Amino acid sequence: MDKQRVVLASGNKGKLVELQDALQRFDVTLIPQTQFGVESVEETGLSFVENAILKARHASKVTGLAALSDDSGLEVDALFGAPGIYSARFAGTDGDDEQNNLKLLAEMSAIPSEQRTARFHCVLVYLRHWQDPTPIICQGSWQGVIKTTLEGSGGFGYDPLFFVPSLNKSAAQLSKAEKNQMSHRGQAIKQLHSLFRL
Repeated sequence: MDKQRVVLASGNKGKLVELQDALQRFDVTLIPQTQFGVESVEETGLSFVENAILKARHASKVTGLAALSDDSGLEVDALFGAPGIYSARFAGTDGDDEQNNLKLLAEMSAIPSEQRTARFHCVLVYLRHWQDPTPIICQGSWQGVIKTTLEGSGGFGYDPLFFVPSLNKSAAQLSKAEKNQMSHRGQAIKQLHSLFRL
């Protein structure tokens, strides 16, 4: 039997790899929306949930396929929750990890270590079709601390600045298995496993 094709409402390679790994046990082939020429939809929502639903509905409507979307970001307490839903374009250009990290370092430069708490948050949304009235919505969060220097070469996004005290490593220094076990996306994926229906 052919695997069901599901469009990933993202062109982010890091997200694609993590989500493909996560859905291996299901009869699903996850295809990034860029392969269908789907342009990113404007993220006009005021929350991760709203933006994840917007992205999934758009990708599903354009392709005619079931859709999976991920809206995630970093919430820094000292910055009143910023960059939040604007994490990918914090420095202005969408998806420029290096500039986003440099801007975060600059904004946090005067913040003492005990006030550098933060968390990653992830929302996954699965739609069977673009008008699905009951989307599956899964959420996960991951507590950590913002470092004063970049460390590690793994992962993507803010991983080199996100310190995980229980492991004494940045998220970018974790193995794939460690990250999948602990991360915000890993937690949301576990929920997706328990709720997933085609």
